[in-house]
Amino acid sequence: MSIFEINPDIRQAHTLSSEFYTNEKYFEQSKEKIFSRSWHLVDCFDDSVNLRPVNILETPILISNSNGEINCFSNVCTHRGAILVEENCNTNGIRCRYHGRRFDLQGKFLSMPEFENVENFPSEKDDLPQIPFGVWANFIFASLNPFATLDEFLAEMKQTVQPLKKSRLTAIKDYEVNAHWALYCENYLEGFHVPFVHQGLNSVIDYGTYTTETFRFSSLQTAFDDNGELAAHYFFIFPNLMFNFYPWGISVNIVKPITPSKTTVTYLTFVSDESKLGTGAGADLETVELEDQAVVESVQRGIRSRFYDSGRYSPTREQGTHHFHRLICEFMS
Repeated sequence: MSIFEINPDIRQAHTLSSEFYTNEKYFEQSKEKIFSRSWHLVDCFDDSVNLRPVNILETPILISNSNGEINCFSNVCTHRGAILVEENCNTNGIRCRYHGRRFDLQGKFLSMPEFENVENFPSEKDDLPQIPFGVWANFIFASLNPFATLDEFLAEMKQTVQPLKKSRLTAIKDYEVNAHWALYCENYLEGFHVPFVHQGLNSVIDYGTYTTETFRFSSLQTAFDDNGELAAHYFFIFPNLMFNFYPWGISVNIVKPITPSKTTVTYLTFVSDESKLGTGAGADLETVELEDQAVVESVQRGIRSRFYDSGRYSPTREQGTHHFHRLICEFMS
């Protein structure tokens, strides 16, 4: 029997087997079956440079912004496989430093020295392969082999929240977490642990009104304060994107799998109203993050026990985790 079967009835369901988190085979399969088929936040609009090299998994890609026209394509030369652009830059075109092959900012082949006698050259294979991409607000997303369109992944978030037009990126910070990427996501996807793990956060939200909604490729947790005012929207986009909307702006978490027991989480902070910083649910994200890391790393140690395989779900508090596990099973099967 496959481990990738989760009962759709949360009242009867058992969680994913611990084997998913501990078996190297499943970790490698998840990168190909889940991450390569999902959408990744790869860049934010920035007019200071027009070429940005990024990676999705181990695949080098380029984000090009030429006079407001966005393009996304491979960052590997079609001649001998050299990396074309190593760092952010402004340029009128792309030239491979290895043998001088040139491309325009749309990835189209332009020229190549010493190739005058090559037959059937150039062809489409000499252009840089295009990468599927899309844009929402100031965010640029890309996918290597999308399971569905970007609009399908983002639909409910786009309908629920308005992008903050005047927000500015104020901080980028990386955290290294000694735990499987999915364990970090599971912790994010339920507010069940808030009264037990986050005393500070629990004091500024009304836990009794905390809600979770699930959609096709995303889920939304909503927190209110004691006055009934919206404290935060927590949107999760499968499998690894977290958009946290606070009165002062947006915090974005990008969860990146490194090994079965190591994950990097990148925090991006966008502020639109500085007067509201330091208040409410988004007042002390650093403390909340460190508290989450500590409990997730404890789970990472615990799931290796020979006495643990899977657990059960709270039907009222763990709908997001149940939904997440079912998506993992869908992609992995």
